[in-house]
Amino acid sequence: MHLQESGEMYLETILILSNSQPSVRSIDICEYMGYSKPSVSRAVGLLKKGGYITVDGSGFITLTESGKYIAGKIYERHTVLTGFLMSLGVPEVTAAEDACKIEHDISDTSFDAIKKAIKKDA
Repeated sequence: MHLQESGEMYLETILILSNSQPSVRSIDICEYMGYSKPSVSRAVGLLKKGGYITVDGSGFITLTESGKYIAGKIYERHTVLTGFLMSLGVPEVTAAEDACKIEHDISDTSFDAIKKAIKKDA
């Protein structure tokens, strides 16, 4: 199952939340993303069906290995691209918003080149 941008955003959100709190439930995702309960419920169902997350009997959401891989990849892109844009003088809020748009579409080749250039300049 190929994930669309929205699926990647949900996985990234679950990763961020799981790094800052002991457990993640749908309501946490609703509050973090500002989405309605039905929207999050539908997305959680699709991610579960795709094998990206598991949901236990208490409603606690856990990333599977494939979910962790994708979430980690998107989160790395977000943080690296945000930092890169900020290093060019872009304000933090704008850099984060732009990184969020770019992170889903940039090729692995271009992203790796940006990381390489950042390391070379460091």
